[in-house]
Amino acid sequence: MAHSPQHEPSGLLDHALRARSAVPLLVLLALLPFAALALDEGFYIGVASRILIFALAATSLNLILGFGGMVSFGHAAFVGMGAYTVGILMQGGIVSAWIAWPAALLVGGLFAFVIGLISLRTQGVYFIMITLAFAQMLFYLMVSLKQYGGEDGLALATRSDPGLGLDLSDDVQFYFVVLAICTGVFVCLARLLNARFGHALQAIRENETRMAALGFAVYRHKLAAFTLAGAIAGLSGALLANQSGFVSPSLLQWSQSGVLLVMVILGGVGHLYGGLAGAAAFLLIEEIVSTYTIHWQFGLGALLLAVVLLAPNGLMSLARRRGAP
Repeated sequence: MAHSPQHEPSGLLDHALRARSAVPLLVLLALLPFAALALDEGFYIGVASRILIFALAATSLNLILGFGGMVSFGHAAFVGMGAYTVGILMQGGIVSAWIAWPAALLVGGLFAFVIGLISLRTQGVYFIMITLAFAQMLFYLMVSLKQYGGEDGLALATRSDPGLGLDLSDDVQFYFVVLAICTGVFVCLARLLNARFGHALQAIRENETRMAALGFAVYRHKLAAFTLAGAIAGLSGALLANQSGFVSPSLLQWSQSGVLLVMVILGGVGHLYGGLAGAAAFLLIEEIVSTYTIHWQFGLGALLLAVVLLAPNGLMSLARRRGAP
């Protein structure tokens, strides 16, 4: 069978998930928990799970920020609503992951759709402020719901049950489930970005007026991307709730949206692996430096300064110079 060019995109708007970099990375991630156990450092399995979950959330933000040009300062709201969906369902006795996780995805997508309907009619700083305002409204809503813990948050009795003989209370099994979900999302996003929709979304980012003049439904493309990003963020929230065993309104706060923005900028805005690289750098800096001092933000600031000076387009721009995707 002839090799299809669709599998190795090379255009300006294409973002290849090349096997020569993706497969070794996946193998390394698959071997990581065994290496951690062999070194008697099982704690780092949980750290790796957390990195992958935040990579999922940051990648969902990168979809609208890096590929759609929409600077949202309320993206953490969708992560928080996904997390609360799992917590509320579990409080009602529903522990099945096959119910709770798709529900979190749908709730994140639904809130993103409703917020996008209004906020996407604006641009620039107005769009930023409206997304921030909606996120703060949801934050105060969850604070006011005392039956779900209010500002004290909600503890999960257990992790979700996916069946199939899996026990997510085991950190290794939970890690592999998270890795499988992240892999699936990355593959789907790569295909989406290299499809007609992804090309149109990136072209809208570059010149919205021209795309509208060419007959493209600019508003609908942006709303679809915004909704999809919210759905993926909701799924990451479901995983985060399971990983930490706790849900609180702080997940929806504007500062959490700022953390996701920093991750995307650190990793590389508009790079397929930008969210993963940024989440890994951010959380590893926090984990390593915080063991020596409570002022771990100083180390993060130094890293950000280095990135600005050496790689203005993020850490992935350094990899791209060496031929990586």
